[in-house]
Amino acid sequence: MTSPRRSPVFDITLRVGCNLTYEVTGRATLLLNVQPLRDRQHLVLAESLSLGPNLPAEEFVDSHGNHVFRLDLRPGTNVIKHDAIVSVSSKPDNHDLTDKRPTPVEELPPEYLRYTLPSRYCDSDKLTNFAWEKFGHVEHGWPRVQAISLWLHQNIKYTYMSGRPDLSAWDILQRGYGVCRDFAHLAVALNRTFNIPTRYVTGHLPDIAYPDPENHMDFHAYAEVYLGGHWHTTDARFHVPRIGRVKVSCGLDAVDGAFSTIYGGATLSFFQVFAYQIAPGTVTVGDPLDFTQRLDNQVNIQTNALADNAR
Repeated sequence: MTSPRRSPVFDITLRVGCNLTYEVTGRATLLLNVQPLRDRQHLVLAESLSLGPNLPAEEFVDSHGNHVFRLDLRPGTNVIKHDAIVSVSSKPDNHDLTDKRPTPVEELPPEYLRYTLPSRYCDSDKLTNFAWEKFGHVEHGWPRVQAISLWLHQNIKYTYMSGRPDLSAWDILQRGYGVCRDFAHLAVALNRTFNIPTRYVTGHLPDIAYPDPENHMDFHAYAEVYLGGHWHTTDARFHVPRIGRVKVSCGLDAVDGAFSTIYGGATLSFFQVFAYQIAPGTVTVGDPLDFTQRLDNQVNIQTNALADNAR
């Protein structure tokens, strides 16, 4: 039986988006996946998407529910800009989920069975022996999910800018370090070895109550497990409940979660991602980026009410 979920209270305002520049020689097609999904954990208040100099574009929804644009890029410089104002809850990951029991395979919704199987970057079939040796003794369900997350957090080193597009979960386990994409792939693959439906997720993650001294802003990858009739967040990169996730895409692995997929002679020459908290009503989409206005990147949590009182 599926447990009920309380509706979230959206009391924090974010600005999220990206600026991308592609240099094209000859012909090129781009699959673009940057807009936030319509998700109960966030509310898009305003949004703009500029697809270069009136580039021919087709919008479609893929098999995982992601909103994708197919663009015909033009020779020369192509600039793409996404900007959104989004409301989120000040409550951390999974705060409203109480039923974390595993669902037997025979009772899973058919469309979730694919999230129990190996995929290109989540080669769970190679990790079965390792998974059972390390985590087979842990109670099935959320305790095992947490044990996997903790082990990855403690044993895989996060190394900024070390990502490679050709490495699978198995490769990262042998290498011992990686970026958030690699942590997510390993979490997905290891949980799938225990028949827990697990999907790869990408999105924005501001620094609310979790300061980042380096001020890294980038798309973030993590995982979701299906327990108790709902999807739960598990993020081995941090292994602490975070605040303010804005989901952009999900799927079997990074193939489905890529913000762009290039066909032809195009090169990404400029890449900027932003996700930060703002006071409500102070910024609109299209305004110049002004990180002096950000309210996150500190331990204290400022809700909209507190931000208004401070103005």
